[in-house]
Amino acid sequence: MRLKSEIWVKAYLRRCTVNGASGVVARHGDDDAGAIFIKVLRGDSMAAVFAPAPAGLDDADIDRRWVSRFDAGFVSEAEAETLLKREANFDSDVWIVEIEDREGRNFLGDELME
Repeated sequence: MRLKSEIWVKAYLRRCTVNGASGVVARHGDDDAGAIFIKVLRGDSMAAVFAPAPAGLDDADIDRRWVSRFDAGFVSEAEAETLLKREANFDSDVWIVEIEDREGRNFLGDELME
């Protein structure tokens, strides 16, 4: 059984804070099952966006798994914002979590699918 979105986001933000990064909820989605998008902003104003992995990939249907939305990894912050606005317009229940980390760490560990 998957954790509710709100609980997962709170735990993730705590993980980021403990590791020296700052994070905020830029858009609050559905507390129970809203899709979560993570934007990581590096010190050079480049951003990466991580989205939920498609259902059916490994354990993505029971555990949260993530994929990078940009092949290049980091893109301009404007390009990342355009993608996130499009996602929010498509799904009103989406969460957007923004992490600022000079090194561009995402803190997703084993949850990130290559």
